[in-house]
Amino acid sequence: MSDETGAGIELAETGASVELFAQGFSFQLDSFQLEACNAVAAGKGALVAAPTGAGKTVVGEFACFLALQTGRKCFYTTPIKALSNQKYRDLCARHGEENVGLLTGDISLNGEAPVVVMTTEVLRNMIYAKSPTLHDLGFVVLDEVHYLADRFRGAVWEEIIITLDDSVRVIALSATVSNAEEFGAWLDEVRGDTAIVLWEQRPVPLFQHVMAGRDLYDLFDARGNTLADPAPVPVSSDVNPKLLQLAKQETRALRDDSRRPRGRSGNGRRSSYGSGRFGGSADKGRREANQRLVPRRDATIERLSAEGLLPAIYFIFSRQGCDTAVGQLMRSELRLTDSFERAELDEIASRHAQGLSTADLAALDYGAFCTAFRAGIAAHHAGMFPAFKAATEEGFGRGLVKVVFATETLALGINMPAKSVVLEKLVKFNGEHHADITAGEYTQLTGRAGRRGIDVEGHAVVNWQPVLDPRAVAGLASRRTYPLRSSFQPTYNMAANFVATVGRAQARQLLERSFAQYQADATLQRYSQRSRRGRDASKPRVRTNTIAVRFDRICSVLESLGYLADGGAELTADGRMLTRIYSELDLVVAEAIKAGIFAGLSGPGLAAVVSSLVFESRGDRRGQYRMPDRASERVQSELRGIWRQVCLVERDNRLPSSPEPDIGFAEAVFDWASGRPLGDVLDESELTAGDFVRNARQVIDALDQLGEASPSLRPACKEAVGMIRRSVVDANYQD
Repeated sequence: MSDETGAGIELAETGASVELFAQGFSFQLDSFQLEACNAVAAGKGALVAAPTGAGKTVVGEFACFLALQTGRKCFYTTPIKALSNQKYRDLCARHGEENVGLLTGDISLNGEAPVVVMTTEVLRNMIYAKSPTLHDLGFVVLDEVHYLADRFRGAVWEEIIITLDDSVRVIALSATVSNAEEFGAWLDEVRGDTAIVLWEQRPVPLFQHVMAGRDLYDLFDARGNTLADPAPVPVSSDVNPKLLQLAKQETRALRDDSRRPRGRSGNGRRSSYGSGRFGGSADKGRREANQRLVPRRDATIERLSAEGLLPAIYFIFSRQGCDTAVGQLMRSELRLTDSFERAELDEIASRHAQGLSTADLAALDYGAFCTAFRAGIAAHHAGMFPAFKAATEEGFGRGLVKVVFATETLALGINMPAKSVVLEKLVKFNGEHHADITAGEYTQLTGRAGRRGIDVEGHAVVNWQPVLDPRAVAGLASRRTYPLRSSFQPTYNMAANFVATVGRAQARQLLERSFAQYQADATLQRYSQRSRRGRDASKPRVRTNTIAVRFDRICSVLESLGYLADGGAELTADGRMLTRIYSELDLVVAEAIKAGIFAGLSGPGLAAVVSSLVFESRGDRRGQYRMPDRASERVQSELRGIWRQVCLVERDNRLPSSPEPDIGFAEAVFDWASGRPLGDVLDESELTAGDFVRNARQVIDALDQLGEASPSLRPACKEAVGMIRRSVVDANYQD
């Protein structure tokens, strides 16, 4: 351990570091924050699991403070660029811009600062590259670490945890999960002494309600009062009897309706939409019978405004639904701001739109956005243009925007707390079918209600839907946690980087230390103990080696294709090239580079072909697309041939096939790189501005990787990037 670390521990033993840090806040730190900060000051790692808004990021900020106090570095990682940008601004305000850096892929600011905010992928890549920036690194904060359950990106968190130098203290910040002790025990095993700090109290009490018609009912209330009742009563665990009576009346009406003869319209059939516990499963005839209880969006906002429950986040699990809701409120002539607030919102909108041409503003429908924005009404979803989304976040954060219609992406850590949260439905499309939301999703969504230091209470409102069961809603609201399950699986790029870094044998051992392996072994151990009851129960712990087996199969593929040599123990030149490619289709990209198929393409053509390696179509539109010209079509055909060959090798090694290249963005990025106006590109592609910008930036990232992996392609990739990076795709407009 370095002298600086020893100095930090010596300082912490007097309690001076935590006390000095706490003096920088206007409020008194909670006991869990002090407990975790003291553990970090004592040289330990920490897992802090607490509800949304409880203030667990304070512990991460203490790690930054301690790094500055002891002359070491702290990397503060977040899962998305928007969070990184937000945390960068927060830390600059606290420690000064000279002490804080930002690395997100798009942006590189002061990267050698003692405190650097970055996305998790940036840190993972730095570890594999053995970046000199890692020198003197003392602390790594993994904010929103429960993201490791994400099936697409979750592996990155585990890669970081198992590959960081042993001297680095990891501070993991998580939403409340039911198996936090299990996750903490794994961290303690792989990272050394780790304090597990669990906190289940919300800083602001949360009250649950159901909106039916124009009435707002408490979900839990022994006397069944609505908020308009004059005498408040203590909240109980019993479901409000008035809600149960409404449900009973609806059931009776539906039963009577079901006895009526049905015509050929099919109104008597049961829909597959949702499971019915939270509504939405009634057929058309039954829904129409009880639409009077389903609140209008404008009526809901009017009621919340009358009760003093704004600002509110109104969750609608559809981008189009969010935009439609904004239009509905505007047509209802509902205006939620005064003249002073409108002037402030005008300034915010114009500032975020700086640099955009008149034509681009027209294509983005800036006028409609501003009209609603000035009224205190906005949408927030992944399809929005990033600058408009950033304006919405700022306006809402300052209390000027009164209602935001949002998809669930807003619940993923962005600091936009509200006084109230409304859930229009408790059923959403999960990519395959409509399903009830989980207790964990409900907790994440409603956790935004209640602003610490502003509100004395928060409010969660569920809108009535046909066949809603209030008892099921109560059960959902009563469950505060959800289990954290690892999604970790080795990839070709990961395997190549591990072999390059530590060798194949040690790489296999490292992968066996993953949380995925830890959970698999624990599950098998429990099963084994049950099966051994009454027999010899003293036999040692059982191991599955599932992760190592997949790693071995991946290495076999890499060896057969020439990326590994010496029995799979060493990387070849092609293997070193593979270490620079981070993509679901990493091996297909590497094989395409080896085959030389990208050579000779124009900038727009290269962008079009590369887009198929990173784009994923929404819905079932794959068959509706084509390549933009003959040259790109020829190369795309060769690329698909390479993909088929890779799939055959994967099949032979009992691995799932790599995903199929998707040409759904090829024409759009080709047209944009060719200089066509934004309005034309959006109209012809039918993409939203936000989707277009995000996908264009993904193509830029892929081209940058391609140029790094293949020096001969670097000039062409640089040219293509320059063609794409203009106007709305420019890096100044952040995701």
